[in-house]
Amino acid sequence: MTSPTIGRLRVDGATLHYEVRGEGPLLLLIPGGTGGAASFDGVADDLSNGYTVVAYDPRGLSRSPLDDPEAEQRVAQHADDALRLLELLSPDAPARVAGCSSGAIVALHLLTTRPERIDRVVAHEPPVVEVLPDAAEHRALLARVRDTFHREGLMPAAAVFAAGLRRPGSATPATPAASVDAGAAAGAPADRAAPVGPGAAPADAANTPAASAAPAHADAPAGPADTPADAAASAAPKTAELPPEAAARVERTMGDMPYFLGRIVPSFMAYTPDVDRLRALSDRLVLAAGADSVGELPYRPAAFLAERFGTPLVHFPGGHTGLSTHPAEFGEQLRKVLDA
Repeated sequence: MTSPTIGRLRVDGATLHYEVRGEGPLLLLIPGGTGGAASFDGVADDLSNGYTVVAYDPRGLSRSPLDDPEAEQRVAQHADDALRLLELLSPDAPARVAGCSSGAIVALHLLTTRPERIDRVVAHEPPVVEVLPDAAEHRALLARVRDTFHREGLMPAAAVFAAGLRRPGSATPATPAASVDAGAAAGAPADRAAPVGPGAAPADAANTPAASAAPAHADAPAGPADTPADAAASAAPKTAELPPEAAARVERTMGDMPYFLGRIVPSFMAYTPDVDRLRALSDRLVLAAGADSVGELPYRPAAFLAERFGTPLVHFPGGHTGLSTHPAEFGEQLRKVLDA
């Protein structure tokens, strides 16, 4: 794997960590979940043959610290962060953008608000559940997750979240949008899966939760007996056998989960995109979903919008976390739709 050039960008209220590979037109990769820039390690090298590939840690995650850990998180501000990266790295030309899960929500907002900066957007399973006819049910799910988080802590809340993402009639929870680490603890399949929802960590790191999570963000609610970090630590196996880099990624992933589940999920899944504006820009929008996640909650908004716009729903290998479970095939499909 090629070592990227590392950069730091000061934005309003945060400092972003970003990574650059290759040469050519700019391709901005927006992660979801707690994976950060490392979510795209399995595809970035191949994509850098023809693109300047930029991936980053969204504000508040691991290497992109917030000035105020208690600051409210808003899709519009995260989209503005992405815009600042475009203006820095591709000031004179529109860029291609690909986002997964919560990163796809950011990409949708960026397209509707600054279309002159965007050549094409690939949005893989954006969980914009407010567009669905049964949106009220999903608001109730988020309320249950929030209440469980406050009463019992991180892992019980992740379990509730995972159960709410499953397809109707399925006995196995979908991989939770918080992260595969939460999913594994909650009983979700974790065969080389990665974070979803509002992302993806590398497969080696994402499959093994940290032995002792990094300190939780100060704004994360705690359970009655344990902090979320303590709950994550007690629920997770050791990382002593992992290579140091993989172990560090797992530590970051687990440490970011309280922030993700407590701050990102409630705000991002309550976001309603400008559907009429998206329809008008649908010639630049590729709505994508996992071939193996048909019927799961993160799949449904992309399918719903594609049908409403009369555009194809492009299936990618794997499920919601196909970026990690099928990196070579996922990257190949991503290049196809970007180059089309």
